Amino acid sequence: MAMPMDFDGMRTDDASERTDNVDEYRRTCIDFIEDISHDYEAWVDYYKLPEDEDKRRRAGIRATITRTNEWIAKVAQSIKAVDVVMNDGIQKMAESTAGKPFQIGVFVNQKSGYTETRPGTIDVNVKAIGREGRKTKLGFHFKDDRFRIESTCDAYIDETDLPTQESEFLDIHLTLHAESAKTRDVISFTVTVCEIENDVEIDRRGVSTVVHLV
Repeated sequence: MAMPMDFDGMRTDDASERTDNVDEYRRTCIDFIEDISHDYEAWVDYYKLPEDEDKRRRAGIRATITRTNEWIAKVAQSIKAVDVVMNDGIQKMAESTAGKPFQIGVFVNQKSGYTETRPGTIDVNVKAIGREGRKTKLGFHFKDDRFRIESTCDAYIDETDLPTQESEFLDIHLTLHAESAKTRDVISFTVTVCEIENDVEIDRRGVSTVVHLV
C-alpha cells in the first residue's frame, strides 16, 4: 500500500456547476480540508513511525489545515481561486504524510509554502541536499509532466534550458511566468526533486507552493 503522492485535487472543473456563491463554496471547502485531513492522519497511523517522525508528519498536516483554510477564507476571491488553494492544501497534506527524508526547499521572495509577489516573471529558488552524500536533481511530478501547476491566470514554469544536472548542493532558479496575472490571482505549483545514488533514483519528493499576486 503506497501513499498517493501525486494527488491532483478532488474537484476542479465542476465547481461552478454546484454553486456560484463564493462564500458558500469557501465554507464547503474549509470543511472538506478538515475532513480529508483525517484520511492523511490515518496513513500516518498505518506507517507506525518512530515517535519524532510521527509527530513531525502530523504537525505538518495540522499546520497545512490552518494555513490553507486561512487562505481559502481571506485570499481566494473566486470559486476557481478557492479550488486552487484547496488543491494546494491537499497536495501539501500528502507531502507531509509522505515525510521529507532529505532536505528540500522551494522559495518565492525568500518564503516557502505560502508566498506572495507581484505579477510578472517570478523567480523560484529550489534548494536540496541528499542524505549521506547522495546527489539531488530536478525530477518529474508525474510521467512527462515536470511540474504540477494550477492557477486563476495564465501561468507556466519555463522549461527551456532547465538546470537538470545532479548536484551535491542543489541551488537552482526556475522562472514562473505570470505576466498576465492580476492582483488577487493565485498560482499553486509543485516542484519535484529526486535523490540520486550511482545514477539511480533512491527517493523523490514534491514541494508545493501557493503564490498570491499582490
